[in-house]
Amino acid sequence: MTQNTQETDPNCPLCGRPIPPGVPQSLHHLIPKLKGGKNGPTVLLHHICHREIHATLSEADLARSFNTIEALRLHPRLAKFVSWVSRRPPGFQSKIPGKRRRG
Repeated sequence: MTQNTQETDPNCPLCGRPIPPGVPQSLHHLIPKLKGGKNGPTVLLHHICHREIHATLSEADLARSFNTIEALRLHPRLAKFVSWVSRRPPGFQSKIPGKRRRG
């Protein structure tokens, strides 16, 4: 008996898409390691979602104000990204050209 892969694969908590085996993925420390989160909670994300978080927010901002999935999803830039990427297939990859944070 085979199961639907969307029922067995973990879902990315940021975009909500499934993370099937073989799709680039990474663990995100909700509190950055450099800000005291080395042994803190982590979440499994699509690599593209993880990259967008770090391209958008500084370690200090992540530690101070964006240390939950709910807070990350409310950030205007990340909300726009989630709306865009959630319409892509689970294995979608895109190059993120460098850091996009504003000083």
